Amino acid sequence: MKRSVWLGLCASALLACGVVNAQDVHESPVAKVANSTPWEYGVLAQGGVGLEERTDYSFFLAGAHLGKVITPELGTGLFKGNFEYSVEVFPIWQSYTPKFQRLNCPTGATLASQCYGPTTSGGTYRGVSITPIQLRWNLTHGRKFMPWAQAAGGMVYTTRKYPGVGNLNVADPTQTGPAADTSVWNFTPQGGIGAHYFVKPQRSVDMSVNAVHISSSSLGDKNPGVNVSLQVSVGYTWWKK
Repeated sequence: MKRSVWLGLCASALLACGVVNAQDVHESPVAKVANSTPWEYGVLAQGGVGLEERTDYSFFLAGAHLGKVITPELGTGLFKGNFEYSVEVFPIWQSYTPKFQRLNCPTGATLASQCYGPTTSGGTYRGVSITPIQLRWNLTHGRKFMPWAQAAGGMVYTTRKYPGVGNLNVADPTQTGPAADTSVWNFTPQGGIGAHYFVKPQRSVDMSVNAVHISSSSLGDKNPGVNVSLQVSVGYTWWKK
C-alpha cells in the first residue's frame, strides 16, 4: 500500500513537472515580459523631418536605450500592461538645415560696412542628446507583438548654437545685432507610440514614431526652436531578468 502511494505521488510530481515545462515552452515572449520585471537593453537609429515652419529641417540620431519594467502586469483586456521607466542616449545627433547668409553687426550699426560678414550660417548641426525621463506603458495582451505609448523629456547639446538665425538687413538688429543668437542647449519634450516584435524569447525588433519639440526655453537671446518634428526609430532589444 505504501509503495503504491509512493509511486502515485512520484507519478503526480512528474506529471506536474511536465505541465510546468510545457507551459514554459509554450509561454509567449510577451507573457515572459509581462510576468516579470526585466531590464531592457537596446540600440536604435532615429530619423525624421520638421513640420509646420520647419519642413526644410531633417534629423538623424543613433544611440542606446536602457529600460526597467517596474510594475507587474496590471489591468485586463486590450489595455492590460506594465509600466516601464527608461533612458535613451544619442552620441550621434545631427540636424540638417538650410544654409543662409547673415551679417553680424555691433550695436548702433546702420551700414553693412560697419558689420562683420556676410557669413554662412545654418547647414548641418552636430551634437549629443540624452532623454533621461521616458515613461512608457507596455500593452501586454499579445503573443509576440507588444505595443507601447510613452511621454518623455530630454535635452540636446550642439557644437554650434541651434537653430541658426539671421539675415542681411542691418536695420533689423533682432537678426543681425549682438543679441541675435540662440543656444547650444535645447530641451526635447516628446511623446510617441511604438512596438516590440519578439523574433525570439528575450529578443525584439523595435519600431516607434515620436513627435519631438526642440526649444531652448530662452537660454539664448532668441528661441525660434523647432515647434514639432516627426521622427521614426528602429532598433533591437535584449531583455534580461
